[in-house]
Parts: sequence; C-alpha cells; structure tokens
Amino acid sequence: MANPSVRRGGDRNYKQVKLKPLPLVTRRFAAWAIEISIIASSTIVPYSMGIYAKTHLAEQVPLNPVLVATEKVITSTFALPASKEVKEVPPLTNLLWSAALLTPLLLGSWQIYLLAKTGSTLPKRWLGIRVVTTAGKPPGLAKIVLREGVVAWGLPLSIAYTVWRCSGLFPDPGVLAVLAGVMVLGEGISARFDRQRRSLHDLISGTYVVNASRIYAPNSGRLGENNGQAVEGNTSIYSWKKPAAHVADAAIILTKKKKVQRDLWVWMRRHPKFTLTVVASCSVGTVIGTLIATGLYVRTQIDSGQFEYNSEQLLAATKQLNSTEANTLTQRTEAILNLGTVNNPQAKQLLVNLLAQSTNPELTKVIQQALVASGTEALPALQRLNLSSANNFDASSRLQLVATQNAIAEILSIYSGKLTSVQLERINLGEAGNFSLVLNQIDFAGIDLSGANLDRANLVDSQWQSVENNSTATLNDAQMKFAILTGANFSRVSMQRVNLFHANLNQANLAFSNLTSANLSSAQLVGADLQQAILTSASLTGANLAGANLAKANLSSARLGRVSALKTNLQLADLSATDWQGADLSGADLSRANLSNANLSYARMQNANLHQAQLQNVSLRNADLSQADLREADLTGADLAGAIFANSKSAQADGFIQAPTEESQSALLKGVDFTNVKNLDTTQLAAICLQGGTHPRCP
Repeated sequence: MANPSVRRGGDRNYKQVKLKPLPLVTRRFAAWAIEISIIASSTIVPYSMGIYAKTHLAEQVPLNPVLVATEKVITSTFALPASKEVKEVPPLTNLLWSAALLTPLLLGSWQIYLLAKTGSTLPKRWLGIRVVTTAGKPPGLAKIVLREGVVAWGLPLSIAYTVWRCSGLFPDPGVLAVLAGVMVLGEGISARFDRQRRSLHDLISGTYVVNASRIYAPNSGRLGENNGQAVEGNTSIYSWKKPAAHVADAAIILTKKKKVQRDLWVWMRRHPKFTLTVVASCSVGTVIGTLIATGLYVRTQIDSGQFEYNSEQLLAATKQLNSTEANTLTQRTEAILNLGTVNNPQAKQLLVNLLAQSTNPELTKVIQQALVASGTEALPALQRLNLSSANNFDASSRLQLVATQNAIAEILSIYSGKLTSVQLERINLGEAGNFSLVLNQIDFAGIDLSGANLDRANLVDSQWQSVENNSTATLNDAQMKFAILTGANFSRVSMQRVNLFHANLNQANLAFSNLTSANLSSAQLVGADLQQAILTSASLTGANLAGANLAKANLSSARLGRVSALKTNLQLADLSATDWQGADLSGADLSRANLSNANLSYARMQNANLHQAQLQNVSLRNADLSQADLREADLTGADLAGAIFANSKSAQADGFIQAPTEESQSALLKGVDFTNVKNLDTTQLAAICLQGGTHPRCP
C-alpha cells in the first residue's frame, strides 16, 4: 500500500521566528555598566578580602610604601582626614590591597588596548557593538585615549571636581560623588541631541558606535545617521544602482556620494540639537564661573573690610592700654577684654605679652579670659611662652608657667573636639604650683602632644581618637607619669616612647595603638583593651594586666618582670624574646601565642592555657606549670630546670607522684612531646609520663 505523498511548502506557511536585537543605545549603556562593574569589582573584592585578613591574622608587617603614598594622595585630593593608625598589616593584606590597586589599572589598560586595536572591549563584544572611525576601521590608541581618557571621563570629572572645590559644597565627598555621576551621565546623554546619536566623546574623537555584525566601507565623512542600525530609503550612506540585466551575478555597485563642502554655520544648522546642547553647556559653565568669581570677590572684599576693622580695633585698644589715663583696673580690664574680640594675630601676641608681664592676680585672670575668648588662634603664642617659662626656675617664670597652663587648659576644655591639627609639642601641662590638669571627658583627637608633659593629669574618659573624622592625637615621647586615664580611648593613637609610669589605665581602650618602647612600669591596666597593640621593647615591669585583652598584640622583646596577668587574654600574641621573670600568669590564655626565646623563670602559670603555643627555647626554670594546658605546644629546646608540673596535692607521703584522674590527663599534658626539652629531672619526668606526656624515657 503506497503511502500518500505529503506536499510541503505551498500548502502551509511556515513563519521563521527571528529575534530582534536590543536597540543600539540600550546595548551601549549595558556595555558601559558592565565595564564599570568589572573595574569596580576588581578593586572592591581584594580590598574587602584584605580587611578580613587584617582582622583575622596575627603576623604584622609594614604597609607597602606604594599603598602609603596612594593613601596620602587620596586624602589630600579629596580633603579626607589623614589616618594616623599603625601602618602595620598582615602580609596577605599587603598583597590583597596591592592587588586592589594594580588590578583595575591592568584591566583598564587591557580594555583600552582592545578598544583601540579591535574596536570592542569584552562587554562590547558580548553585546555586539563596535567603535570605528569614519573609514570603518578600529580607532587606534590616540583616538581612544582622547575619547575615553580626556572627553568621556577626564572632562566631566574635572568639571565636577572644580565646582566642588570652588563652591560651598566642599569638603563633603558625597556631594562630589553625586556631581561626578551627573557630569559623566550628562556627557553620555548628549547623544540624544545628535542626529547620528553620537555622544560628545565620539564627536570630538571622530568615532562611531555601530553594530559589530555589519561591515562598513569608507564613506565621505560620516557613517549613517542611525549609527549602525538598519537604514531605510534614501537615508542610506551609500547610493546604489543595478547594472544591466545581462550581468549574471547582479552585483550591487556602490558609489560614493558627492562630497559636500560644509562650513561651521551649515554644520550647526544641520545639527541644531547638538548645537543647542553645546551653547547651553557653555552658558551654564559661564554662569557657574561668574557665580564663583563673584563669590570670591565678595569674600575678598569682606575679608579686606574685616581686616581693616580689626586693625582699627587693635590700634584703639593699644592706645587705651598705653594711655596715662588708663591707670585704673577697670579701664585696663575693658581694654584687655576688647583685645580678646579682635581677630588679629598681633592682638593674640599682645595678650600673651601682657600675660607674661602681669604681676596682678586679678589682671592675670582677665588676660586669661581674653585669651580664651580669642579662641584657638592664641595657642601658638601661649605655647611659646609656656616653653620659655618651663625652662626657667625663677619665681616669675613659675607664675607665667601656671598662667599659661590655666589658659591652655581652659581653651582645650571649651574647644573640645574642635582642635584638629593643633600643634602643642613639648607643652608643659604637668602639675606645677597650684595647677593640676583636670580635663575629664575631653576630646583631644587631632592634637599633636609629642613630648608634652602631662604628669599627674586627670583625664578620665578622655577621647584621643575621633569617631567622626578618624583623626587621632599624637603622644610620642609624652610624659604621663601618675596620670589618671581610667576609661580613656587611645585606640590607634601613636604613643611611641611615652612614659606612663604608675599611670592608671584601668578599662582604657588601647587597641591598635603604637606603644613601641613605652614605659608602662607599675601601670594599672586592669580590664584594658590592648588588642593588636604594638608594645615592642616596651617596659611593663610590675604592671597589673589582670583581665586585660592583649589578643594578637606584639610584645616582642618587652620587659614584663613581676607582672600580674591573672586571666589575661594573650591569644595569638607575639611574645618572642619577652622577659616574664617572676610574673603571675595564673589562668592566662596564651593559646597559639609565640613565646619563643622568652624568659618565664619563676613565673606562676597555674591553670594557664598554652594550647598550641610556640615555646621553642623558652626558659621555664622554676616556673609553676601545675594544671597548665600544654597540648600541642612546641617545647623544642625549652629549659625546664625546676619547673613544677604537679601541685603539692599530687604528692603522696612516700614521695611518689599520685596518678592523676583521667579527666586531668586529657586536659593537661596528654600527647605533649618533651623529647627535645632540657634539664628534666626524674620527678618532673615521672609527672610528665603519668599525665600522658611523651618522652623516650617514659615507660
């Protein structure tokens, strides 16, 4: 039986479904967004990983100098507060942050190279668009640098930055970000006002953005107005004609259109929208420039008038003070108080000179009041008088010193938190005569007090780091002996070689601070936070560290003899080459700490946690290690002469060591390798073997 034949084609209409590509404008924006996302991700991802590594790794190395220089450039360019935190990070953070700096540069350079040589970056290639010249060829490096570096990004960002710096919007970085975004998007949107949908960067660089699937031959000056989209009718960039019928291949012959001579006026008439955009932009720029210039001129005139007024006030007050008629205390008081309102550096210096010459206690108080009213501008002159008075020991100099101390203390109190970048190096605010510095809960962030004398100062709950702008004070070489600093916040403050002998730092925050070579002997640090602080070569002899947190702190080569460190947290701390002779570390957490080459002779370490601690070549002579947890600790080369591993309760009347319970075995020395330790005696060996330790002589 024959199968009926089925006719196909004419009986049924089969429609071919063809996906219509997205408009060229949409694909251009998508490619731009993907390019920005790739560059941003190449910075954000390694930078975030570096921050994570910084908070979870203990080893610290100096920050890469290139990163330090980059940070300085960024802070100065965008008026950001300079960070004074310790410039030490883990090696992995250094690597990741360096990658965050270099990766976007390499990716950007590679994309620029691809765009110059092929006309497409990777995102443009994915979305089927290409940048070409009027000849239909890739633009080349010079045109792409002009297109991307100068016009597309350089010009908008420069305008945004100039407007930001020269207006009242400075120094808010958020406003700069908004301005930059508006300018960059505005430059891209300029394509809406051009007949060929060419943005300003394409017009200036002589490039076109077209469909990558189409092939374009050279033409007389421009590509199609639809910029690579399908062109209908007479709008085609090519004129064509069909040859005679006898031509077998029916080839299409393309001929160039007649070249049209254009002058500027004709070009403007043919591009009215773009011309209007340029004129409007120039007008707006002119208006903004005029407003900025007018504001600067008005401000200059106001400043000039204010200067003349202040000069007149200064002259009047000086005449009143020098007048023979001004011989009463009331008249001199009025003249001095008037000087305090004059905004002139000479007025401040004159007040300080009067303070130095004053012998009348009542008049001295008036001068101090005037100096306080004059504000922080009086501090440099007061500092100079303070330093000169501190170096002299006669009675008049002592009075001058106390007078300057009172004035400076009053200014610091009134202008708390508003003293960023104030220089008070070597200032003497220590206890003198009837003066004692009491500034509780005062914000010292941003003040440079290097070498200052703050002995016996009462600075309870004082703030030395600003949460708002991240600025910190500087206390290098400062004298703070017997100072009361309970609850003070010294986080990230540089305190190298500071003298805190017998200071009270209970509950103080010293996390991430730099205390290199500092003197903390006999200091009270109960419950203090010293996480990741740098205390290399510091002296803490006799200090009280009970309950303090020194996790990941660096105390290499520090002196901690006779320290009380009951239940102190020293996890992952660098304690190499430290001296703990006679210290009390009972209940302290030293897990994973580096104690190599440390001296723990005669130290009390009952119930201490030394799990996974590095104890290579450590001296534990006569140390009390009863109930200490030494599991997985490395004791290679450790000196255990006289060390105690079992308390007196473990010893029986016959002198033998009582076998510990199964629970204590698992919690103390089980599995600890004592093979390479030094100076073990038979009693120690018996205690080690009974508690589960390993040694070649154990049965």
